[in-house]
Amino acid sequence: MSTETETKATGKVLGRGPVFWAVLFVAAMFGAAALSSTALEGPAGLIVRILPMALLIPLVKSAERRGMASGCVNPVIVRYNRRVLFSSFGYVLGLGIAISIWNAYEVDRVTAFALALLPTLPTFYMIWAMGRYLVEETDEYLRYRTVRAAIMSLGGVLAIGIFWGFLEMFELVPHIWAWWVLPVWAGGLGLAQLWMKVRGE
Repeated sequence: MSTETETKATGKVLGRGPVFWAVLFVAAMFGAAALSSTALEGPAGLIVRILPMALLIPLVKSAERRGMASGCVNPVIVRYNRRVLFSSFGYVLGLGIAISIWNAYEVDRVTAFALALLPTLPTFYMIWAMGRYLVEETDEYLRYRTVRAAIMSLGGVLAIGIFWGFLEMFELVPHIWAWWVLPVWAGGLGLAQLWMKVRGE
């Protein structure tokens, strides 16, 4: 009997749950960042930074198993999760390659532009995947929750960006690069969805 069949038959989720894999992923990312910034440079540091991304695969799979066990697998969300997973791998890989080349070689402006595109293009795909989810999702309640969480997260990013911008203008804080917007927005999206879930909305 396959794992999927057994899961449907018993109603039990086999293996570790999503929370376990999420905690392990966050811990591995912090550990990899600390290790690569202090002890490893070049290709070895790049590999160490990329390896924790492999934990996203069992994280997504465990969430899908839980959905199958509860009988509420949404194929639209499955496609969305896999698109975001693919773009996340592309982002980390592109960023690692771009930084490694930038640090190791003197590059001209055209090459620098190409290096900037390596992590940027996967984020464009991620944004497209988010928009595509809203187009494909037929459940109005799920679509409402996603849009509401996105607006809450966008409001947070705007508030942080405006406040930090004025602090920076008056030389109270250091300058930060503009690419922070997407990861902060994505983190805010997750927090907004968690907040709505806790409130039972």
